[in-house]
Amino acid sequence: MIRALLLLLGGLLSAQTQSIDWKKVDEETLKHFTTLVQINSTDPGGSEKPVVDYLKSVLDKEGIEAKVFQTDHLANPEIQRPNLIARIKGNGKKKPILIVGHTDTVNIDPKKWTHGPFSAHREGGYIYGRGTVDDKDNLVASLMSMLLVKRQKLALDRDVIFLAEAGEEGAVQMGIAFLTREHYPEIDAEYCFAEGGSVVRTDGRMRYVSVQTTEKIPSGVKLVAEGPAGHGSVPLRTNAVVHLAQAVARVAAWNPPMRLNDTTRAYFERLATVSSPEEKERYNGILNPDKTDAIQEYLAIHEPRNNSMLRTSVSPNIIRAGYRSNVIPSEAEATLDIRALPDEDLSKFYETLKSVINDPQVKIVREARAGRPGAAPSRIDNEAFRTIESVAKQIYPGVPAIPTMSTGATDMAFLRAKGMQCYGLGPMIDTEDGPKGFGAHSDQERILESELYRFVKFQYGIVEQMAKAN
Repeated sequence: MIRALLLLLGGLLSAQTQSIDWKKVDEETLKHFTTLVQINSTDPGGSEKPVVDYLKSVLDKEGIEAKVFQTDHLANPEIQRPNLIARIKGNGKKKPILIVGHTDTVNIDPKKWTHGPFSAHREGGYIYGRGTVDDKDNLVASLMSMLLVKRQKLALDRDVIFLAEAGEEGAVQMGIAFLTREHYPEIDAEYCFAEGGSVVRTDGRMRYVSVQTTEKIPSGVKLVAEGPAGHGSVPLRTNAVVHLAQAVARVAAWNPPMRLNDTTRAYFERLATVSSPEEKERYNGILNPDKTDAIQEYLAIHEPRNNSMLRTSVSPNIIRAGYRSNVIPSEAEATLDIRALPDEDLSKFYETLKSVINDPQVKIVREARAGRPGAAPSRIDNEAFRTIESVAKQIYPGVPAIPTMSTGATDMAFLRAKGMQCYGLGPMIDTEDGPKGFGAHSDQERILESELYRFVKFQYGIVEQMAKAN
């Protein structure tokens, strides 16, 4: 009897979803996506206001409540940086869900673009332009999910909240930091779905649906070496450049200890199930004391992203020293990019870093950043992750959902720190695109048009299953 009822319910829900004319949805998605990509919302250089104005006009026409929030602390008051929060109300039986896209993008060098950065040029099945995969894909998927929930007249057990936030690309004080500090009740939810994931395809084969459940926390320091200035014709053992170079070399050779969390442990276990026999042996042997050193060295050379997931990472990225070829400078500095594991004790980490450098002539100076907070990984044994897995099976048949830890940063860190369970999603992306210069932040950023449409279906399927009344 129960089985028969479940089959009947499943049929009714399937019929409801099938009532959507996806061809028309694709056409509307393209219209909104093209418009959003053609708006210059780069940081610095553009403004999020035209994006918010456009989104609000679309939502207003559908009768969806939308509010705009903006901090008063603007570096340039002439450039408006608002945030939009829209809500479709449910019956309140469950806490809301939050879907997020950020409206800003990184800036551009127009000379390096083959197609205009704001052209939304379509060619060869791709759409080109700044923000096509970071993050106007999530932005338009969230918009379309709101429109479809409204048009389908779904009975909801939860409110569905859409946040279009400003300042994700390095100015969190304009967006998520401001909102969580001053307007958190407007976005408070049980679950959040935002950027940070993707469907991973390699050599034309989809491998897995990457679901970001945690992320590393950015931190930075400068190494500053000081010593007496002098004439270059008289080399000095106290040369600041030499001491800095030695410090950088020691840091680069250092391998901070490996430490897995719930997400990365599950990631490597599940990744092994969709990998070649050689890869499977490596991923399953990471914790094997007889093999781990060799495996970690292999990952460091051949799979640096996976190696970064194992530990707090340090990358020396900027070195500055000297002003004349015949003058020994009195100071030299290097900037280190540190990406810490979510639970890293950074005070202890910096003490260890100091001992690794082991040079009193080199100081470690911590940089003041608008930092993201650390938080425990989101769970993978709850309703949200099970729903992601279920919908992924429908939209991407035969491709498993795997939890991942981002080596980069997203604004979900602020929400996880509030106790919200957050999951990063994204469209299918070829692993070859990044190295070829077609990925996020690149000069030829692009998305497969067909995968944009499929991602909209994926996100809407998750929203529908999570929010609809039972």
